[in-house]
Amino acid sequence: MIRNFLAVAAATIVFLSCESQAPKLPIIGDREVIEKVVDGKSVVDTIYPAIPDFKFLNQDSVLISNKDFDNKIYVANFFFTHCPSICPTMQRNLLKAYQKYKGNEAIAFLSHSIDFKYDHPHVLKSYATKLGVENDQWQFVTGSKADIYGISDKYLIFTKEDENVAGGYDHSGYLVLIDHNKHIRGVYDGTNDEETEKLLKEIDILLAEYK
Repeated sequence: MIRNFLAVAAATIVFLSCESQAPKLPIIGDREVIEKVVDGKSVVDTIYPAIPDFKFLNQDSVLISNKDFDNKIYVANFFFTHCPSICPTMQRNLLKAYQKYKGNEAIAFLSHSIDFKYDHPHVLKSYATKLGVENDQWQFVTGSKADIYGISDKYLIFTKEDENVAGGYDHSGYLVLIDHNKHIRGVYDGTNDEETEKLLKEIDILLAEYK
């Protein structure tokens, strides 16, 4: 599914805007074209998929919501603290982005734990501290299985409990770039250094859209 979305995105990127000649990122995901009547005239409108409203408990035991990310771009992913496979590499790569933009209020980071049984706020706090997170720009959140696993689909992320895999959970290792309108603007393999560098470049492109 991700490959199909990325193929469409690659084919539909708008490289130049009329005024600034600046590169722009695509909006990724299935879109709906609807026809409506405005002032007696038929108008075609395009509805882009967006991340729905959410509320999760963060590493400081504070309830945060989608409102905390209003007027920001953010990078989201899904992990768990005792993951023995892709998570350590993925989180170290996301840390590169955090360190580059630390203190920049225009960008945030959001890591959802898929281990709703073990990753309580104090566990997430300890994990964030050891990783090197020093402010609230990077949020680590937990919630019910239904809420976390349900919203992962909206980020185009696969998540699953699976006792047959190491750690007991299976999930995608993607880093997902979200804009002010909660649209997905990029999906990157968080275990790949080249993809991480691409993420950093495309964060700059997206930030430039809001200047």
